[in-house]
Amino acid sequence: MTQIVIAAFYKFTALGDFEDRRAPLSEIGKEAGVRGTILLAHEGINGTIAGSRAGIDKVLSHLQAFPGCHDLQWKESFADKNPFYRLKVRLKKEIVTLGVTNIVPEDSHQNYVPPAEWNGVISDPKTLVIDTRNDYEVSIGTFEGAINPGTTSFREFPDWFRQYRARHDIKKVAMFCTGGIRCEKSTAFLRHEGIEDVMHLQGGILKYLETVPEEQSLWRGECFVFDHRVSVGHNLAPGTYDMCHACRMPITEADKTSAHYLQGVSCPACFHLHSEKKKRALAERQRQIELAKKRGQTHLGAIQSQNHS
Repeated sequence: MTQIVIAAFYKFTALGDFEDRRAPLSEIGKEAGVRGTILLAHEGINGTIAGSRAGIDKVLSHLQAFPGCHDLQWKESFADKNPFYRLKVRLKKEIVTLGVTNIVPEDSHQNYVPPAEWNGVISDPKTLVIDTRNDYEVSIGTFEGAINPGTTSFREFPDWFRQYRARHDIKKVAMFCTGGIRCEKSTAFLRHEGIEDVMHLQGGILKYLETVPEEQSLWRGECFVFDHRVSVGHNLAPGTYDMCHACRMPITEADKTSAHYLQGVSCPACFHLHSEKKKRALAERQRQIELAKKRGQTHLGAIQSQNHS
């Protein structure tokens, strides 16, 4: 069986002609048999794709020819089956939505902190440590002493920071996120707001968990990831959380014992949020997924419930 390569990447770079690049990229991806999603915007590229080794290499080589992408880096993982249903190349206003214009994320690499130096940075009592992820991600794990903005989307971060700053004297800031992309934007945003001493964790939480020995780690809990693993721990070992495929929130084994949990339909977090009509539709989708599973097939609904990043 041919192993499927999964490549996740992003790059902030000025792409004034990003609309014109969509069709050629889509054609090359389909010729290479690659599936997944690639976002193109004036500020750069962001994507996760899966396919054969040769197919992935062909698409990445094409992307490296984009302006400013010669040093494009990516993270690879492997699977027995392709987790994506088709290839989608989408045009966006932003490759990660912050909702703030006139910032230059590609300059934020000057503020990287390597994982090996991160403990020293966040242990400084003068440093404000901010977790830029959404509240449900923070709820299952974060760095010791980090502030949780309590946001439900990254777009809420600018308002939260401005309100927080109005009440506090901020001198030095260190930020982190799952893989680094949100921090590229948040670092550029804080610099635009006049905070000069701001830095972020290079490679994000995942690179820290992969490279920093557990006995030296200041990470507490698990890290939510946007794939079938749901969460990971140190050395990127699979975590203990599952996912509610109705609302995509992380759930524990204890959550599954709740009267409000029904696989694929609801969990304690979303039981009261869905209408009865919505619950019936989710229940039917789950029934079709189970029937397809018995036939040895993968139902489209199951694929879509996994492709949520």
